[in-house]
Amino acid sequence: MSLIWVFPGQGTQKRGMGREWFDRFPDRVAEADDLLGYSIRRLCLEDPDSSLSQTDRTQPALFVVSSLAYLARLEDGEERPDWLAGHSLGECTALFAAGAFDFATGVRLTRQRGELMARERGGGMIAVLGWPAEKLRNFLKEERFDAIDLANLNAPRQTVLSGREADIARCSEALKRARARVVPLKVSGAFHSRYLRSAQDEFARRLKEVRFASLRIPVIANATARPYEDGEVRETLARQMSSPLRWTDTVEWLLRRPDPSFKEIGPGRVLTGLIRQIKAERRESGTPAES
Repeated sequence: MSLIWVFPGQGTQKRGMGREWFDRFPDRVAEADDLLGYSIRRLCLEDPDSSLSQTDRTQPALFVVSSLAYLARLEDGEERPDWLAGHSLGECTALFAAGAFDFATGVRLTRQRGELMARERGGGMIAVLGWPAEKLRNFLKEERFDAIDLANLNAPRQTVLSGREADIARCSEALKRARARVVPLKVSGAFHSRYLRSAQDEFARRLKEVRFASLRIPVIANATARPYEDGEVRETLARQMSSPLRWTDTVEWLLRRPDPSFKEIGPGRVLTGLIRQIKAERRESGTPAES
């Protein structure tokens, strides 16, 4: 059996997350508080100023909670996974779990990542449900929405578009007229698109200060849907910010491992649902689970 653990990203945060782990790892929580300058416990459990959904707070909060969830499973004696992956921000947690950097470095990186992405204003994102990605690509080309990027390829019939707010609004209306199901996402930036390149460049500069260790467990990268290569962690992690998030391809690659068994680590079960959709599409198309 191939044990595969996956970590969720932004959008899965909710008040009350981490409750079962904060008391279990007080030293880690105190370390995160010192690095962030606020109480991570209070943010996650109470969210007193409704800031948990703000990108600069969401990203380190999710990293801390998912990392504690990972450590708890190891402490409980669960077998270490054979493969790791994370959805967007969750990839930072996967790299921590793989030994690329320590907990404190992960808190600092996700804080910086969140702050840089939060600065990118004026963008928007929408999820398009029910259409395969190729149909959506053709639609954008035919309707001349050249300024919009496919950002998240989450499942065979769930794709997220990213772009400037006005362009996304026009595209959304056009998609509705074409009878597509459209769900606006509560974000302020055009994440995983060409519009994040300046933030990506700054994040890449910050990453130069980090010393990455060799991965003890292979991690599948969002940007390539292939395992991270030692010596390329810095470049691949930075590239993720403006690249399409290839979650479907990532899961497809992992499904070709011997007897794959997935487990989602962290708040929510969003990735579990996406993996279920990808598996269902494979069954319908007659694609074998292994190859």
